[in-house]
Amino acid sequence: MSRNDVLAAPGKLTRRGFVALLPLGLAACASNPLSDVRAFIDPEGANYDEVYGAKPDEKFPLPAINWRMLHPAVLRRNISDPTGEAPGTIVVDPEARLLYLVLENGRAMRYGVGVGKQGMEWNGRATIQRKGVWPTWTPTSDMISRDPELNSRWAGGMPGGLDNPLGARALYLYQGGRDTMYRIHGTNAPRSIGRAMSSGCVRMLNQDIIDLYERVPTGTQVVVLPASRTLGVS
Repeated sequence: MSRNDVLAAPGKLTRRGFVALLPLGLAACASNPLSDVRAFIDPEGANYDEVYGAKPDEKFPLPAINWRMLHPAVLRRNISDPTGEAPGTIVVDPEARLLYLVLENGRAMRYGVGVGKQGMEWNGRATIQRKGVWPTWTPTSDMISRDPELNSRWAGGMPGGLDNPLGARALYLYQGGRDTMYRIHGTNAPRSIGRAMSSGCVRMLNQDIIDLYERVPTGTQVVVLPASRTLGVS
């Protein structure tokens, strides 16, 4: 295998083929040869088998995520803060499909996210006013009208669970005391992370939203960047 080959269990995927599967925002981050994909993932040597391992103690036990099937840029990573925001602030970069939690001492925790057209359009500052564990998902009237066969049965709300689109946790964003209808939440479709979907807000791997949920209280400030501005991928 050449130095530019990337291993993706259970099979093999060349780096060129791997990049071809990515949205443009993430393909750019893999433009340089990766002599050591594990060093690129996390120079500090994070154990991703543990980070994305099973969570059997959850109300709905979560299976492990096969993180090797995801692009390295979307995996959780402690990096130098690129946002310039105050510690404790969440910054969402929809264009790059990344979310940052600003830490102390010039650091930030970076997570990969999936976004939808709604997520690309809404931007501004908001506050996390409500948090949910295995939350109920209620489709909007627009979602029901677009796909009544799929969504109308859940007009009264889909209970939390492994099949729920909001995943294991949800953070609800408010502006001026009013619900923006914008959420940061888990997902039952891990392969959607790093992509722009047809609808939805900001979705994260379930193991990542649980980690973020435990780090941030209600009252946390959230900055969602406009599509015209991106921090890129570092």
